[in-house]
Amino acid sequence: MPEWRPRSLRRSKVARLPEEQRSEAPEQSMDPRSQAETPLADRPLIDTAIYHEGVRVATPSSLAETYRQLPGEDGTMAWIGLYRPDEKELLAAAEEFDLHKLAVEDAIVAHQRPKIERYGDTLFVVLRAARYLDEVEEVSFGELHLFIGPHFVLTVRHGQAPDLSVVRRRMEADPDLLRHGPEAVLYAILDNVVDGYAPVIAGLQNDIDEIETEVFGADPYVSRRIYELSREVIEFQRATRPLLSILRSLEAGFEKYGIDEELQRYLRDVTDHATTVAERVDGFRQMLDNILTVNATLVTQAQNEEMKKMTEASLAQNEEIKKISAWAAILFAPTLIGTVYGMNFDFMPELHWLGGYPFALALMAAVCIGLYAIFKRRNWL
Repeated sequence: MPEWRPRSLRRSKVARLPEEQRSEAPEQSMDPRSQAETPLADRPLIDTAIYHEGVRVATPSSLAETYRQLPGEDGTMAWIGLYRPDEKELLAAAEEFDLHKLAVEDAIVAHQRPKIERYGDTLFVVLRAARYLDEVEEVSFGELHLFIGPHFVLTVRHGQAPDLSVVRRRMEADPDLLRHGPEAVLYAILDNVVDGYAPVIAGLQNDIDEIETEVFGADPYVSRRIYELSREVIEFQRATRPLLSILRSLEAGFEKYGIDEELQRYLRDVTDHATTVAERVDGFRQMLDNILTVNATLVTQAQNEEMKKMTEASLAQNEEIKKISAWAAILFAPTLIGTVYGMNFDFMPELHWLGGYPFALALMAAVCIGLYAIFKRRNWL
């Protein structure tokens, strides 16, 4: 697999075309978010070639011409690449290569999970390639359908990824490997898809590192980012985990279908890389679950601290209210006595007594002292 580098050292994979060259894709992406993808060509036939003993001998310009020029003899095969073909074109290919109607229906409808099916001499494989979009920090998925027959390889792409032109150039540069026929093309495509997961792994790892920093930095919006990244990882897991069963199924057919020893080693290497990717993705999901738990704990602790501060403030306010109430009661007693004796009546107790005034003052002082002692005993003062 290619070297995994930090996102800051990688080039962005988002293709930028002028507005007038952009068009709407006929299918929706497997990703629930809408992704604006740039069409690779105006026509669905991207490339088609006929190979003999690993060397390109013809480059037909149409599907019909490919059908006419394909001799169907040993050592010869056709490699046809289609990009988002319509139903009519797929049905035409199905009739020529005798493809099973269920596999053709899957290729027309798309939105399939990764899988492998065998219909007679034809192998039908569904793969999901992935790209990491640096600008939006999201994973974009592309669906790839492969029909592998004794003398042909038909690839149907429903997204930009993977770039099969790279695989074709690589295989044409190695005729000894391409000489092994359609199986060699299948394994090369599998290797390209698995290698394409490496930048996605690096991008997700970088996002998780950033989230860990935000969690312990008390970022209030980190919970939303954790949730969104968890969705990305789950979707990526759905694309990578079934790939292991596909590779195991191919390994199980080595002896039955007489696969060359070199191709067997090639596939085992792909299986090793795919296993590493699946383990990393499983680890990402567990890490995000742990991060979410830690974040919830930290949020709860922060809330508890806030509640503690509010409780302490409330208790402090209660203490102040107690003091104010106590002093108000102490001051209220002499005010009450003074108010009663301040009423202009002739028949007031001790009104005409020489010691009445000192007695009233003494009564006020006694009541105040008594209230002060009571409040002090109850720790209100």
